[in-house]
Amino acid sequence: MEFSSDSVSIDMETISLGGKEYLVKTRLGTVSVVVFGDQDKPALVTYPDLALNHISCFQGLFFSPEASSLLLHNFCIYHISPPGHELGAASIVSDDFSPSVDDLADQIVEVLNFFGLGAVMCMGVTAGAYILTLFAMKYRQRVLGLILVSPLCRAPSWTEWLLNKVMSNFLYFYGMCGMAKELLLKRYFSKEVRGSVLVPESDIVQACRRLLDERQSINVCRFLDAMNERPDLSEGLRKLYCRSLIFVGENSPFHSEALHMTSKLDRRYSALVEVQACGSMVTEEQPHAMLIPIEYFLMGYGLYRPTLSISPRSPLSPSCISPELLSPESMGLKLKPIRTRISL
Repeated sequence: MEFSSDSVSIDMETISLGGKEYLVKTRLGTVSVVVFGDQDKPALVTYPDLALNHISCFQGLFFSPEASSLLLHNFCIYHISPPGHELGAASIVSDDFSPSVDDLADQIVEVLNFFGLGAVMCMGVTAGAYILTLFAMKYRQRVLGLILVSPLCRAPSWTEWLLNKVMSNFLYFYGMCGMAKELLLKRYFSKEVRGSVLVPESDIVQACRRLLDERQSINVCRFLDAMNERPDLSEGLRKLYCRSLIFVGENSPFHSEALHMTSKLDRRYSALVEVQACGSMVTEEQPHAMLIPIEYFLMGYGLYRPTLSISPRSPLSPSCISPELLSPESMGLKLKPIRTRISL
């Protein structure tokens, strides 16, 4: 497919620290893609969780020096935003076609075709992890591997469905009000960083709260409604033969979902990393916990960090990683379930 004549690019250096935004027209409308790095390198595509974009969902991971040396050394990063979730997005007209999760997965193919990309590495968080998993199941030849953070794969439980309906009503009638933001922050972060009467909110929660104020509530509603109607992918996961690395915070409301997904994937090609004292958004709350598992995961593809020395700022070291991860088998050939042990 050709989309270049219908697409424009906008320099976002002042906001995205060197990234360049492309507005790619697809059959579902325009989608924002912020690109970091050398486009001659292999592609790593990201997709954020509900109401987030690459700034609010991935900057904790990608803007750290350790991740830069690992990920930007090996990849060109393509941050795809859900429709209407990019910085400065206007409200999507309510009578426009409302996309399903299948439509959002199909939209990724149009983005890859616009950039002339073949098979890509994928990284998604919660709702974004679901979209990329569905994409990998529908277009297997286009996916090299999956790095999923607090992923979903089943249809929503009655509890989640009802909570999503409540959130959708708040967003629809009151906009991005205080209650909607509180429900979203509980979705993303552990209680420890959200604070309490005696303990103030952490900086990352305060920053996320400010960024949520910029979201157009009707755009968030559209993505939320699509996710609330999502089908169960469990039965198709056994046939998903790309390597998969799953992270989940132990305090994530979707912890059991990640465990269920791991149980359905072929264990020869998948590994689970449970991060202690962390909510759903490991990329922001404990990004350093992701670096060494990702590094060993990528070694299975012949990719590596220029220097394998471990940053003294990282809470992880070889001595506190499960020996199973460091075995030759787990260099991408036969990944095993693991569990990080982080001393806080």
